[in-house]
Formats: sequence, C-alpha cells, structure tokens
Amino acid sequence: MLARFTGKKVVVGAKQLRKALLSGSAQLVCLARSADPAITEPIEALCQQKNVEYAWVPSMTDLGSACGIDVGAAAAAVVT
Repeated sequence: MLARFTGKKVVVGAKQLRKALLSGSAQLVCLARSADPAITEPIEALCQQKNVEYAWVPSMTDLGSACGIDVGAAAAAVVT
C-alpha cells in the first residue's frame, strides 16, 4: 500500500487531508493504526461518505517514512 506513494503528490496531516477529501482531490487515504482515534475516525467516516478508498497502516512512523518526512503521520493521501 505504502509503495503507492512513490512518485505521487501526497498531502499529510488531518487538516490537509480533510480539505483534500472535501474538494474531491483525494484518491487514496492511509490512516495509521497507532494514531489517536480522535484524529483517524472522523477521517475514516469522511472517506466512507465520499467513497474514497482508504487503508490502515501499522504505525505513524511507517506512514511518515512513506511520505518522505522525518516524523510520524496519522493520516496521508495521494491527491490529484
């Protein structure tokens, strides 16, 4: 799943991800299982509402690394 981020435009973080979902530019969303559910659950619900594919990854560290950042990420998305 995380390999799909290679060479793609990615947004990281709950606020940016919410904007991408609402604008219709999010294509694939990844959520970290180790993140606070207060952050990930509303994003998961919005993905379901907007019919956007989403997947869970094991940790914030894994997701941050896949996005090319040095810190963990609770959520990220490939966008158009």
